[in-house]
Amino acid sequence: MDISRNFPFFDFPSRRRGHDAGRRAWLRLLPVAVLFPGALAVAGKPPLMLANSYREGVLLQDYWVSEKYDGIRAFWDGARLLTRGGEVIQAPSWFVRGWLAQAMDGELWGGRGRFEETVSTVRQQTPNEAAWRAISFMVFDLPREPGSFDRRLAALGPLVASLRQPWVEAVRQRKVASHQALQQLLEDVEHQGGEGLVLHRGASLYKPERNDDLLKFKSMEDAEARVVDYLAGKGKYQGMVGALVVETPQGLRFSIGSGLSDAQRRDPPPVGSIVTYRYRGLHGSGKPRFAALLRQRNE
Repeated sequence: MDISRNFPFFDFPSRRRGHDAGRRAWLRLLPVAVLFPGALAVAGKPPLMLANSYREGVLLQDYWVSEKYDGIRAFWDGARLLTRGGEVIQAPSWFVRGWLAQAMDGELWGGRGRFEETVSTVRQQTPNEAAWRAISFMVFDLPREPGSFDRRLAALGPLVASLRQPWVEAVRQRKVASHQALQQLLEDVEHQGGEGLVLHRGASLYKPERNDDLLKFKSMEDAEARVVDYLAGKGKYQGMVGALVVETPQGLRFSIGSGLSDAQRRDPPPVGSIVTYRYRGLHGSGKPRFAALLRQRNE
């Protein structure tokens, strides 16, 4: 789609501010790894355990419960720190100094409500030493430790303590007796600015797949979709994007108009990019109810 023709209010630099500015604008639409070979090393996706969504009726006595941290999933393979997609994270040398050969699964986290700052810090190829001082590695599992999660959890605390680094923390795990108690804990965490909860079955082995051994629980669900088009804005959004038209991996198309800032309406996520949206349940058609943009995926 020729966006500049259909949306002339986009101030395309290639037409109005010269070739160099236009080149910068269009480069951001292409993968960094393609444009700058070697700038972003890719080691292959780590074998991560992934979560399904919690539903009432789960036997809570079988699970440990922890806060779900809104950061960057990170996997220490014993030598390198990797993103979920397999990119090598360029952390400062002091951040990983002394880490053991034992694999660790966790979240690089800058604190509640600081997701964008965390992404900005972690994605830099030349690490910002001062910014990394605000990042913690919240470790929640030891993928290569044999046995159940109960056993891995018993090994996790001592391993993290042995590193003696305040920026490496073992995620606190607790037991919850009932759905009502779990719901109250979720409300407490979200009230404090947290994202939600994670439930981990104590008897589970570490399996690099998505199953009910790992569950996420949030007041609103989130999912990802690809931007395929735009809808023009009306009223106060005249001359801007009114909504993103997105497509799910299953081929379902719908529009997202809520959650876009004025800056995003003027300069929306590019067609082809992946965005995360929140929603509350599904319509009979399968389309999400009350879909709202959360963020553009940067990892």
